Amino acid sequence: MPPKKTANVAETTGRRSARAKTTTKPATKPSAPASKKTVSNGKGKNAQPSVASVPATKRKVTHEDSSSRPLKQIKVAEDATKASARTKATGTKESATKKPATKVAEKKTTQTKATPAKAADTKKVATKAVTKATAKSTTKTVPVNDAKPVRGKRKATDEEEGVSPRPTKKASISEPPKVKAPHPVKIARRGPRSFVGKAPTTRLNVYVFGEGSSGELGLGSAKTAVDVKRPRLNPNLAAGTVGVVQIAAGGMHAVALTDDNKILTWGVNDLGAVGRDTEWEGGLKDIDDDSDDSSDEDSGMNPKESTPAEVPGQYFEENTKFVQVAAGDSATFAVTEEGYVYGWGTFRNNEGVLGFSQDSHIQYMPTHVAGLKRIKSIAMGNNHALALDNKGNVFAWGSGQQNQLGRRLVERTAKGGLVPREFGLPKNKIKFVACGSYHSFAIDDKGRVWAWGANSYCETGIPQGLGDNNSVVAKPTIVESLSDYRIKYITGGDHHSLAVTDDGELLVWGRLDGFQIGIKVEDIPKDHITFDDKDVPRILHKPLKIKGLKVSMVAAGSDTSIAITTDGKAYSWGFSSNYQTGQGTDDDVEVATMIDNTAVRGKKLTWAGCGGQYSMLASPAEDTVMVNGV
Repeated sequence: MPPKKTANVAETTGRRSARAKTTTKPATKPSAPASKKTVSNGKGKNAQPSVASVPATKRKVTHEDSSSRPLKQIKVAEDATKASARTKATGTKESATKKPATKVAEKKTTQTKATPAKAADTKKVATKAVTKATAKSTTKTVPVNDAKPVRGKRKATDEEEGVSPRPTKKASISEPPKVKAPHPVKIARRGPRSFVGKAPTTRLNVYVFGEGSSGELGLGSAKTAVDVKRPRLNPNLAAGTVGVVQIAAGGMHAVALTDDNKILTWGVNDLGAVGRDTEWEGGLKDIDDDSDDSSDEDSGMNPKESTPAEVPGQYFEENTKFVQVAAGDSATFAVTEEGYVYGWGTFRNNEGVLGFSQDSHIQYMPTHVAGLKRIKSIAMGNNHALALDNKGNVFAWGSGQQNQLGRRLVERTAKGGLVPREFGLPKNKIKFVACGSYHSFAIDDKGRVWAWGANSYCETGIPQGLGDNNSVVAKPTIVESLSDYRIKYITGGDHHSLAVTDDGELLVWGRLDGFQIGIKVEDIPKDHITFDDKDVPRILHKPLKIKGLKVSMVAAGSDTSIAITTDGKAYSWGFSSNYQTGQGTDDDVEVATMIDNTAVRGKKLTWAGCGGQYSMLASPAEDTVMVNGV
């Protein structure tokens, strides 16, 4: 039995961070893996976020980092309370002669709901649905914490703790400026237009499941969109009317490209990841003291975030056509058919918001990314990106604290990582790029796999520094453990990775103490495993095949994986506390298990994506498969 994890909450700098995860492991297990040694919890410049450092529910955050958008203050309408607040601020006294109806904030969480406070002499209270009052953390701490993630309890409100609420502010200086849309940047071209890529054309049915309390599933603001235990067809992305042809899952937001060249986004927009205006004041409603609003069909989520909507075309150069979209924790990018790149949002590091570029801290609306041209595809980790051009060269940018950019950066030059640059890969030789959360991969024209970045659990496939929390592969290095395979597709989660061979074999490696591998530990050869000092298996340091599956593609979340087989079935395993495995359970799934319910049964699935606490599947709109001859 794997250990129970506890949520290690890292303070972030926004209403919600662009990524959240809870992880589970029994407290009886040692704190970290090591090859016959205990893993150090020391912090260093190459510190890697821990697997267990993400909270299970939303929570209140501090404003210590002025670089991020501050949490909106809960509106309180009680005159006496306001008078008290003004007295503290101005030093003057203000009497409250009346006893008006009290307005309190209704605190929304995934599992619990605060009961509206009762006014002493009134029969009604007014509640405001506040969906943006808490934050989910993506900044992970250095120590490897092996406690198993559990769902957290909400934090008590100010009223419950007897603390006077702070005065309400109408706007924050860090919110997106309310100005007219700027003219799109004119892209400098040499010679006539040249075309590098072509957009897919097959319309897709999109199925979503997992945590949706921040709008990640794109199902709108209904209460039924909060916890979706099994795949559900998303009506807001209907193939017949919307025509999605490509999707990308970010930490707590998602992006899709349609066949009529629209870019749709939904989810958390605290740091500009959605790329459009989602400002929403919500609404007030009067309820009786004894009423129970649990029957209310609306969850109180911001409908502008929880419903897919188009990124305004005015930010793009005229006649721009897109061929790919990509999403990380707090950033989104789109590639044009000419190979130019637009982006919005920001990158984060262990200290908070790093920036979008050297000139932009948080890019709320789309802008052209200078220095990138003739780009064929983009891959994204949590907070870094790789771009592959049509000549086989790779550019990396974003956060490089775990060496995921393949070049050396120190704290004083961290902003230099925001400039896309080539690094130590063979020139004009790369055919495919991919990212884990904090590590990176590239496949060259000879079929060799290169890897670099975080490596405390051998997630790169290179067995060095096993169990060392600061272990990294500093520069692109050939993964010798994959040299016997012809790899065509590869990806990674926080501390594990997966690859697909030309003949459909599925290989897995990395951290295994949270069911990340999809194979029972007793079925793994002992010489493939690194044990800790208490002889507990922690790391699969040599790639191993999952038997019985022929696979076309794979997706990895933090500690969750999904594989799409060649016959159109989806198999999932790993961390499932928020139902992100689609198996209908919040218990972790030990071995690769087929996802089966009425929504996807009989569909030929072709794609999967994993976000921070949710997942998605897709199938061609016109394709079905025979079920029992029918």
